[in-house]
Amino acid sequence: MAKPDTAAYKTFDQITGRLDQIVSQVRDKDTSLERSLDLFDEAIALGSKAVDMVDRTDFTPEEEARLREQAKEAEDAAVPAEAGERGADAPTEEES
Repeated sequence: MAKPDTAAYKTFDQITGRLDQIVSQVRDKDTSLERSLDLFDEAIALGSKAVDMVDRTDFTPEEEARLREQAKEAEDAAVPAEAGERGADAPTEEES
């Protein structure tokens, strides 16, 4: 199978926009399995291109600090949700 052409997508926003379109198309019940697999291949190629873009990006120290802070906030927000999934009857680590 030929690698999908991603040359038309030059910015991160263009890539994420196309990925959103792909998700919508795959969720459509009228999309065939074959078309869904083609879209999956395109999504993989676009994801790889986005990762390459991020890896090549030189962030200023201020941007790096802001990204680290946002990642920490996202991590902190996820912890209470995970703890709540255990349920009231599940033993905690201390009780195990």
